[in-house]
Amino acid sequence: MLSLAVAGVLAACGGDEPAAAAAGTEAAKPAFTLDESKLPAYNAFHASDLDPSIDACTDFAGHVNGKWLAANEIPGDRSSWGAFTILDERSVTAQRQLAEQAAAMTNASGVEKIVGDFWATGMDEAAINAAGITPIKADLDAIAALTDGKSVAAWLRSSAAQGFNPLFGFGAEADFTDSANNIAYASQGGLGLPDTTYYTDAAKKDKLDAYRAHVARVLELSGVAAADAAAQADKVVAFETRLAKASKSSVELSRDVSLFYNPVTLAEADTLTPNFSWSEFFASQGVAAPAKFSLAIPSFHQEVSAALGDTDIATWQAYLRFHTIDSASPYLSSDFVTANYEFYGKTLNGQKEQTPRWKKVLGTIESGAGEAMGQIYVQVAFPAESKAKMEALIGNLSTALKARIENLAWMSAETKQKALAKLATFTPKIGYPDKWRDLSGLATSREGYLANVRAANAFNYQFNLSKIGKPVDRTEWAMTPQTVNAYYNPLANEIVFPAAILQPPFFDPNADDALNYGGIGAVIGHEMTHGFDDQGSRFGATGNFENWWTDADAKGFASLTGKLVNQFNLYTVGDQHVNGHLTLGENIADLGGLATAYDAYKLATAGKDVAAIDGMSGDQRFFANWATVWRTKYTPENAKVRLATDPHAPAQFRASGAPSNLPAFAAAFQCKPGSAMSRQGDDHIVIW
Repeated sequence: MLSLAVAGVLAACGGDEPAAAAAGTEAAKPAFTLDESKLPAYNAFHASDLDPSIDACTDFAGHVNGKWLAANEIPGDRSSWGAFTILDERSVTAQRQLAEQAAAMTNASGVEKIVGDFWATGMDEAAINAAGITPIKADLDAIAALTDGKSVAAWLRSSAAQGFNPLFGFGAEADFTDSANNIAYASQGGLGLPDTTYYTDAAKKDKLDAYRAHVARVLELSGVAAADAAAQADKVVAFETRLAKASKSSVELSRDVSLFYNPVTLAEADTLTPNFSWSEFFASQGVAAPAKFSLAIPSFHQEVSAALGDTDIATWQAYLRFHTIDSASPYLSSDFVTANYEFYGKTLNGQKEQTPRWKKVLGTIESGAGEAMGQIYVQVAFPAESKAKMEALIGNLSTALKARIENLAWMSAETKQKALAKLATFTPKIGYPDKWRDLSGLATSREGYLANVRAANAFNYQFNLSKIGKPVDRTEWAMTPQTVNAYYNPLANEIVFPAAILQPPFFDPNADDALNYGGIGAVIGHEMTHGFDDQGSRFGATGNFENWWTDADAKGFASLTGKLVNQFNLYTVGDQHVNGHLTLGENIADLGGLATAYDAYKLATAGKDVAAIDGMSGDQRFFANWATVWRTKYTPENAKVRLATDPHAPAQFRASGAPSNLPAFAAAFQCKPGSAMSRQGDDHIVIW
């Protein structure tokens, strides 16, 4: 994620040996093996990657990655390709071996049975094709029987209780003002396109038209006559456009975390949405009436309530019918799978080929039973020495960030004291959870793929709801060990690094300090800095949403971050500018994280004779590996989606943007003042 994680519902350190599985641990666990010779090679930095024809002081991303980008194509089943996705390819290839072993076990139990059942049913394409649309026929019949807004509201309650709610998000998360305890959050939703702007921006009309055609195709595949399917598609798009106009965009949501928190009583919520009773909804989900819950983006929920009163039943049926089919399409027969790929993969993101079935099935396991696979994965893919070295890295990064905060010229002593208190309470999590989630209640079988998917959806939803009104479990993770990513959670004030990212080019226990600090060290610093970015800085040391800034310091911070917005606004991809507001939080984290990692690298190597390697100094290798981490190609279509919705800047600007503000970079590569990679005067930005 490398991003500020607020709450999964609003969009979601182990010992030296893997913890035992919570399900099926009464007997000795089966031994899994991993043939590493069959895994893709690492994409680690090599000095031979450098392109001497591109000046490091003019285009550092091109200098480090240009040759690699020119020599490598995006695989047909991907819409981007680079350091993250190559490691992901390695992770899923390893998971395939493990899933095949689990599926072949006789009398399997616990997590082995869960993984094996998902794999066996997901890979049985013949059985899935033979079933056609039968697995969701009862759902479509129920939608056809709806008569009015009241029956639609009842359907939404019933469907949500089974883990499927096409209209809005609902679940537990820590209370913004009492982060030790969970409350319920309801969020906006209901859109089939990536962002509200796809419905309102004339420049994206081609994608809206393509979406309309996709809706019609899916409905037609389900048995609706072509003319009727086209008419229903018009209704669906018009209805979603109405919802989009009452919703917040990706930019608005990413830059104002307070939008997620709107505490109300049930009575207040019922008054706000008279055609949708939240009292009835909570009761139907088996959740006790709360003193309060967060009804985020109230304008959206008011529009839904209005639509329940004024929208004809045919429109509601078309909308619910389409989203029921579309959400199930990846698990239905091949014609539905193909339709899903051709719009979401090919049209929206420029993916040239369908993702192979085996990867799709592993993705389904990840989303439905990721910790089951995680318990198997860490048995074979996370060496104990990696954890120890990560702890040392985190210690040095913490020391370096503490010193940077203490020496800030723009911050008062009063605010510094509170910033240091927050840093002191950071909780790092490395590799995999100390305590695995109990999955014994998840009943899977070899009877049907969609049946297993829906069993997992319902199980996970009910597990999430069970947290409402209870203390937050600080041992839980929001990512699985096999995820190539990392995150910061402001409500828990924790930084988390799954096992799968602790590999080259990010981390190599056998590499020199320069590469590790320029890779995973900068990622650690990035996640730490998220606690002090424009949104993370709105949470205090305990994880509560609170203002710990003096007015003067808050104004000074805003002035500095405004400069970073301007820096990234000037970057372009084709004829489109990067959105410096959308990407601000990540850019703050990159800048602070890289600066902190460099200081930590100097701490780690103090008093040591750091010899040049392949003609490169330690400092040069540090920055070169930072750029290698952001070695990424995008399809043109995927690049456009990211520019509109992704809070991360395009990778090439992450490779160059932060180091251009660090004097240490200019010194390492002897850049002249005022060159692209040596920003001076008001253009030189230091925040943390």
